[in-house]
Amino acid sequence: MATEEKLNPVEEAKVHSKYLRGEIGKELHDENGFFGKDSVHLLKTHGTYQQDDRDARAASRASGEGGKGEKAFIFMVRTRVPGGKMTSEQMLAELSICDELGNGTLRITTRQGLQHHGVPKNTLQETIRRINECKLTTLAACGDVNRNVMCCPAPHYFDPVHTQLQALTDRLAEHFKPKTEAYYDIWVRDTGKNEEACVYTHGEDEVVEPIYGRTYLPRKFKMAVGLPGDNCVDLYANDLGLMAICESFNVVGYNVLVGGGFGVTPAAKKTFPAVAKRLCYAPADRVLQVAEAVVKVQRDYGNRADRKVARLKYLIHERGLEWFRDKVEEYAGFRTADPHPEDVWGFDDHLGWHEQGDGRWYYGLNVENGRIKDEGNFRLKTALYTICRTMALDLRLTSHQSILFCNVAPERRDELQQIFRDHGVKLSHEISTVRRWSMACVAWPTCGLSITEAERALPGVIDQLERELAKLGLSREAFTVRMTGCPNGCARPYNSDVGLVGKSAGKYTVLLGGRLLGDRLNFVYKDSIPEADVVPTLVPVLSYFKNERNANETFGDFCHRKGAADLAAWAEQYAAATKPTNGNGHAV
Repeated sequence: MATEEKLNPVEEAKVHSKYLRGEIGKELHDENGFFGKDSVHLLKTHGTYQQDDRDARAASRASGEGGKGEKAFIFMVRTRVPGGKMTSEQMLAELSICDELGNGTLRITTRQGLQHHGVPKNTLQETIRRINECKLTTLAACGDVNRNVMCCPAPHYFDPVHTQLQALTDRLAEHFKPKTEAYYDIWVRDTGKNEEACVYTHGEDEVVEPIYGRTYLPRKFKMAVGLPGDNCVDLYANDLGLMAICESFNVVGYNVLVGGGFGVTPAAKKTFPAVAKRLCYAPADRVLQVAEAVVKVQRDYGNRADRKVARLKYLIHERGLEWFRDKVEEYAGFRTADPHPEDVWGFDDHLGWHEQGDGRWYYGLNVENGRIKDEGNFRLKTALYTICRTMALDLRLTSHQSILFCNVAPERRDELQQIFRDHGVKLSHEISTVRRWSMACVAWPTCGLSITEAERALPGVIDQLERELAKLGLSREAFTVRMTGCPNGCARPYNSDVGLVGKSAGKYTVLLGGRLLGDRLNFVYKDSIPEADVVPTLVPVLSYFKNERNANETFGDFCHRKGAADLAAWAEQYAAATKPTNGNGHAV
């Protein structure tokens, strides 16, 4: 077991919480618009973050209505949707909740879940209860537990592999779901107003959490299940990635990848982003045992003194992959084989029309940065209401924040497309390639960690980038552009072709050299670049790429091959060559 160290404050809160119960039930119905510090930590595992609307701070201070610290307190509530699979009825329920209890928008997350924003404390219990009523949950959507399990969402019924992957995803989600009754007592059984019904009722010797124990995990834990030929879930970005190895349209086993994670604290040099490492091969009938062993080793040996280095990637960095594999085998009770030679080689965003293999079709719709809303002539939210009520299609959310509309009869394809057109929603083939492959985190105004804009800034950056790519003849070039408002990396910017990470107000670190396949980190190209200069910073590199690329070389591979110094040298030459001159040929 890990050496005893002084616990950090979050660990202390979990120790005394009696399985995530704490004082939440009591504080939920007090006169404050906020929760106390310990409850804020515990609430995350219940699926909600206490935040404040930073756009509203000035008005809140002026009116004095904000309460503690004059903040305009609100809550983000996240729905856990394993593999992104939903019914129309569930989507209708989520849409109604966002309209009646939130800020009128719904957001698809980068982990195939859904988020409600702007939920006030006095409707928090009703929000979570109603999510549970539609047979979804917020439990373990956040917090120091295994979070939403990702999976390739494509409904390819001609290929049983996809069905097997999605079945494993459901098993993992259920197996690693916390077992505490506190969640149901507080939010679902409507006992929150009765303080006695929300107290701890288990004996000290009773095993409540057989996997997590009394204090759960040292930090959040992320899992994904995917394919070598379609790494749409970014397997290498997860604490645990399970890459299916297939023979004759059947999953025979999985390459187990461990230690991916992107959260960084720039001021703390001990922190870093990491892509996962190839640990071992697990037969399909033993993969759940290996997954549980990985989680338990992290539970017992992960750092509980310093949350900055508590993720699995730091444990592997400190102890080594060989040590970690030995421990996993010890916990699993059997020796594992070395990883299969297969590795990622493809990535499909599943947009547009695809045959399912059962006579029906699915349609992948691009949802820019995952935001489902009505704004001016763009009325995606109303379109979704219409589709779910009149067509009752099954839905799948993707890790690129898009939606797959499944089980469309051939004769209803035009009907679906017409609903989008009637509501000002562009079809996927009408979206530029660069916008299609872009992604941003929420950032301002609701995320308390954000340093600068992301979701509200990226569309304008893409507008500029579209024009420059057209001038260069690169409009059809596929490469990922991902923007985050802080270094925590929620939109996975550290393995993308172009990463834009908030550095300070209105400024970004520009990273280059990752790639669509997601198995390689990018590098810092330029730091503290103002938003207005982001695209001008990229244009010289894109010009270099156009002129010097190898045959079939991607933009990320080109930048990786050239390196930061070479790219910067070209950019200087480009700037000198394109600098405006006066009539005498001298630079202005």
